[in-house]
Amino acid sequence: MTASADLSAAELRPPQGRVPDFFIAGNAKSGTSALYRMLRRHPQIYMPDVKEPSFFVPELQLPRQRPPNYSDTFEKYLSLFDAARPEQRVGEATPSYLWSRTAASRIADVQPAARIIAILREPASFLRSLHLQFVQNHVETETDLRKAVGLEELRRQGEALPGDSTRPQALLYSDHVRYVEQLRRYHAIFPPEQVLVLIYEDFRRDNESTVRTVLRFLDVDDTSPIEVMEWNPTVRVRSPRLYGLVRSLYLGRGPAARATKAGIKVLTPRRVRHDALALQRRVQWGKPLPPDEELMLELRRRFKGEVVALSEYLDRDLVTFWGYDNIG
Repeated sequence: MTASADLSAAELRPPQGRVPDFFIAGNAKSGTSALYRMLRRHPQIYMPDVKEPSFFVPELQLPRQRPPNYSDTFEKYLSLFDAARPEQRVGEATPSYLWSRTAASRIADVQPAARIIAILREPASFLRSLHLQFVQNHVETETDLRKAVGLEELRRQGEALPGDSTRPQALLYSDHVRYVEQLRRYHAIFPPEQVLVLIYEDFRRDNESTVRTVLRFLDVDDTSPIEVMEWNPTVRVRSPRLYGLVRSLYLGRGPAARATKAGIKVLTPRRVRHDALALQRRVQWGKPLPPDEELMLELRRRFKGEVVALSEYLDRDLVTFWGYDNIG
C-alpha cells in the first residue's frame, strides 16, 4: 500500500494501528512548531518525534527528494503512533495540509472525526517568513522576495522553476494566503465544531491562553501548567554563492557531488558531521535583514481582498487587527 495522489478510503483502511485524532494542519511559519512542542508535553496527548509526517500530501513528496522520515505506506505512517497510550489523544503536525487541495478529503477518508487546527498569519509577514524558509530548505533559489513573487505567473505555467527544488509545487506564493479557500476545503468536509482557527498574532502575544483554548478543543485537561517553548527563528542566507555550493552537495547534484557526499558520510563520524553542520549553519545563515517596507505595503495592497474576505468568513475584524484598514 503506497501513498499516491489518489488515496482512496478503500486503500487506506483499516490496517492495525492508531489513526490520529487531531491534526495541526498549518500554516507554515505561523507557530505550528511551537504549538506542536507545547502540546506534546501534555500527559493526555501523544505526538510523535517526527513533526511533519506529510503523509496526506504525497503530491509534495517527489520520489527523488523524499525526506528520510517520509512514510510511504499507511502502515508505516500509523507506526509513528504505536507508543501512544489508549487514553491519550493522538495528533500530528504537517503545515502543508492546509495549503494542499486534497489533504482534507484524504484525512476525512481515514478519520472523519478528526479535529483540525489551523493557524493564520498576516499575509505579508507570512510570505516574507515563508520565502526565507524556502530558501533555507532548498525549495527556492531566488533569494530576493520581490523577484520570487514576480515569478509566480511564469511558474504557474511550469516555467522558471528551480530544477532541483525540493518542493517546486509550493512556489506559487499567493496560493499560500488564500485563507478562505483553505478553510472552506475543511469546512466542506468536517463540521464546524471539529475545526479550530487560530490567529498567529494572538498566539504569539499570549501563548498560554491560546494553548488552553486548544486543550479545551481537544477535550483534555486545560488546567495543568503550560511551559512556553522557544519559537523557531527566521533566518536568511548570508552568501548566495556559499548557499549554492552547499545546496549542490546537500542534494547530491551530479556524480562528483554524490561521491563527495557519500565519502563524507563514510569517513566522518556522526558527531563530527553534526558539529560541522552546526558551524556551517552559523556561517551560512544570519538574522534576516529588515523588511522592505515598500514591498510589504505592495503585498498588503495585493492581498487586502483576502483579508476582507477572511474577516467576513470568521466574523472577526482582521482588517483592523492586521493594519489593513488604512491601505487603499
